[in-house]
Amino acid sequence: MVSVLDAVGLAVILLVNTALVALMTRFFRVRLHTRWGSVLYSVVVPPVVLVVSTLFLSGVLKLGPDLGSAVAVVAIAIVLPLATGLTFDYFWMPAPEEVDLPEKWDDDRDREQQRRERLRP
Repeated sequence: MVSVLDAVGLAVILLVNTALVALMTRFFRVRLHTRWGSVLYSVVVPPVVLVVSTLFLSGVLKLGPDLGSAVAVVAIAIVLPLATGLTFDYFWMPAPEEVDLPEKWDDDRDREQQRRERLRP
């Protein structure tokens, strides 16, 4: 029987893995300017990171219950967060091309450099 702590541990694993996938997918959707590069990346790299994070969270930190089989672990701790994170980024977040960024990066650098020059003895 699964205890409340085991259920909370499994929820932590699912939330951490989902957040990792969503953040990795968003980062490389912004960085990669190819049509298939971000999709290929999203399907190849995050599962490896999810395996490592699942091994760390469930093995080292002892979170989550014993799911009974490797297939259940892969389905619940890797495939489910992968699908949820990808869905979150691709369907809920706006596309990187639609986000307007401020054009004042150079102004900020100039102000920072001027501030540093004023503070020098």
